Amino acid sequence: MAYNGAMGSVITTIIAAVAVGAITGIIAGLLGVGGGTILLPLFRLVFGMSAVGTTATSLFTIIPTSLSGAFAHFRDKTCVPKLGIALGLGGACTSWIGVQLAQISPSWAVMFAAAAAIAYSATTMFRKALAAPKTRSFNDKKRTPEPPPPQPHFETRQLTQGAAIGAVAGLASGYIGLGGGFLMVPMMLSFMHLPMKLTSGTSLIAIMILALPATVVQCMLGNVDYLVGIAVACGSIPGALLGARLMKYVPERTLRFAFAFFLFIGAIMLVVKEFGVLG
Repeated sequence: MAYNGAMGSVITTIIAAVAVGAITGIIAGLLGVGGGTILLPLFRLVFGMSAVGTTATSLFTIIPTSLSGAFAHFRDKTCVPKLGIALGLGGACTSWIGVQLAQISPSWAVMFAAAAAIAYSATTMFRKALAAPKTRSFNDKKRTPEPPPPQPHFETRQLTQGAAIGAVAGLASGYIGLGGGFLMVPMMLSFMHLPMKLTSGTSLIAIMILALPATVVQCMLGNVDYLVGIAVACGSIPGALLGARLMKYVPERTLRFAFAFFLFIGAIMLVVKEFGVLG
């Protein structure tokens, strides 16, 4: 990304990136995504990055964001650490392959794949939100935090299933520059029957593990915009801590609808950009 050598341009970029990071972090901590769903379209539309630079910088910022959110969820007992590690290790085995595939793919193919994957996950989550039972309203006067769900016990077979889910998410993560939460959260709900209150934190544990190999490869290839990436991380780390705390006050059904909404917005923004509607 070019900054035209002007100090004012650099400062403006840093301020914008920190603000973007803060918003991304809150949503990441609340919904269990690494934040790439929001960062990808913003890096393309606002910061004018190339497709490769977009995916690389997104992965770079996902690690500190997910680490911050995962810490808060672990402290609040709103995650399943053993499953998160299994998901993350499965994803770490495949995320670097996704990066290599992205290097030989045209930029439109990478962005189209990202939009398609995000839209599919959004549709899945929206259906599950409609099917979820109604609980207390977010507007209830007390707004007391809901207690965390009981911790499930997973056998080796189920952890292996989790690793397989992570492998699929890891490949997609490396290819399109997302943390993988957009796939892991709906798949944990569908195949492992975890409540949304536990999938968010579990997903963040997995993301901080599976994104590492892909991020290292992107750094070695010189695709990361470090100025924007570090500035975004400065905003996303405290944002993710706040988002994880807020999750305790938001009903399960509302979380699912919010997750689907942000995925749909991200997919639409990517498609609009790639078809040149916004120039």
